Amino acid sequence: MEPRTQVEKLTGWLREEVSRRGALGYVVGLSGGIDSAVTAVLCKRACPDNVLGIIMPCYSNPQDSEDARLLAETFDIPYKLVVLDEPFALMVRLLSGEDYDPQKKDMCIANIKPRLRMTTLYYHAARNQYLVAGTSNRTELTVGYYTKYGDGGADLLPIGNLVKRQVFELAEYLAVPRRIIERAPSAGLWAGQNDETEMGVTYRELDDFILTGRADNRVREIVQCLAARNAHKKQMPALPPF
Repeated sequence: MEPRTQVEKLTGWLREEVSRRGALGYVVGLSGGIDSAVTAVLCKRACPDNVLGIIMPCYSNPQDSEDARLLAETFDIPYKLVVLDEPFALMVRLLSGEDYDPQKKDMCIANIKPRLRMTTLYYHAARNQYLVAGTSNRTELTVGYYTKYGDGGADLLPIGNLVKRQVFELAEYLAVPRRIIERAPSAGLWAGQNDETEMGVTYRELDDFILTGRADNRVREIVQCLAARNAHKKQMPALPPF
């Protein structure tokens, strides 16, 4: 499907969802990354007067907030800045008994960040009678590369059926700022984090496998391992069988 057709269908679907659910618009977390950018622009096209971007630095690279502001200002998206450093540091002390150490790549600690961000998004969604538009794409969903009840928690996923390369195609069509398009994809959980390095496979390799089913044994094994390890993220809470 060509980008123009995809954009038309997705914006139409977003309008339908707002109406069907009795909401007024959308709130989107602006991370400075490409998935966030494309999601926010789609929401802006669907609800021009009822979309709110939230920039939520949390011991983050200052470039993230700068790029998020650039996106918001380029597309005239109203936004709020909510700095989460203090509540995050307090949570770390309460839970671990220690001060936050940015040098430690402790996933149990790092995952508090996206969960605080989702709490922030749902506050503003409830306050405005908006829906939370998540930013996960099909590639991330396939291998479970997101935080359960963090960035994985949303009311709907506008780009959830698009692999990463298709997100890049939409970004080009939508005229997302070049600086954002050319950024190395990162979840931003710690300084220098890189999606592809952490997963051990490139988005190109993942996309090719998802779309064609073809890949070398290394890629197959990584995808199968990640998908199996993260399968719990896709499951609803279990109920007793009786």
